[in-house]
Amino acid sequence: MKKLRIGLVDLDTSHPGSFLPVIRNMGHEVTAVFDGGAVYPEGYAESFASQHQIPFAAKSLDEMIDRVDVAIIHSCNWDVHVERARPFVEAGKAVYIDKPLAGNRKDLRQMIEWSRRGVRITGGSSLRCCYEVQEWRNKGIPQEDWVYAMVGCGVDEFNYAIHAYAMLQGLLGPGIESARLIGVSGQRQIELAWKDGRRGMVSIGKTAGYLPFYANIVTQKQVDFIKVDNKGLYKALLENVLPYLAGEAPEPLPFEQLAEAELSAIAAKLSAEQGGQPVALADVPEDYAGYNGHEFAIEYKALKFPSKP
Repeated sequence: MKKLRIGLVDLDTSHPGSFLPVIRNMGHEVTAVFDGGAVYPEGYAESFASQHQIPFAAKSLDEMIDRVDVAIIHSCNWDVHVERARPFVEAGKAVYIDKPLAGNRKDLRQMIEWSRRGVRITGGSSLRCCYEVQEWRNKGIPQEDWVYAMVGCGVDEFNYAIHAYAMLQGLLGPGIESARLIGVSGQRQIELAWKDGRRGMVSIGKTAGYLPFYANIVTQKQVDFIKVDNKGLYKALLENVLPYLAGEAPEPLPFEQLAEAELSAIAAKLSAEQGGQPVALADVPEDYAGYNGHEFAIEYKALKFPSKP
């Protein structure tokens, strides 16, 4: 794979710092960073660049464009992902959008349209392609042997919970048709239905302690339990997406299918508001608010810096 020049956009979360050594170990270079100030104060991009020996801290996205082949969008406010990606898309650059891709159907539609036009764009949760999911998928268990699965994690119902949706999709593959809230028992339990009739559940939401990413999988002949090793998540993800972003491999998953995880979570929220009625992904309204990224960014900053007003 050719050596990529990669730019990191918005340094809100732990991901930019965690991705950096993996990117370098794969033979690529982070050539520029930009931070919009949603979480950290002015000047943080310069400090981050100095700390990590990155040659350029940009004051604007336009300053980055000629310095990168790929932009990785890390904004914790998912409502700005389209805005952040647009300059790179228009300049013909490849784009990775960190999870959650978006909190509403309109933004997901824009990303899908870019992909259909030939833009190299991908993103989402690393749990879709983590090594444990890859290993289970490689068993080649026939679709007709499927019985049921439950995937779970803690913390919240979207920003972190999207990992559970993506992991379940990684295990079953694309083709999610609908979502419905089936109950609340400490967490919310959401059942997803696939177009071919298979079903699975995610258990998501705040818990008293940290929960690992896990899955219970039942087939006609066996029961498997998966507990994900977080140490390998970013390596598995970047191995999956960077060859495509370099233009040297097929799309890991068509964007319309990739977006099923986020759209399932949005449909699940709508189902909860409708008393647990099933909501088809195709029926989620374009103007439905979904999950508010601006509000989440404010809460995220308050948690990171609790002593500041």
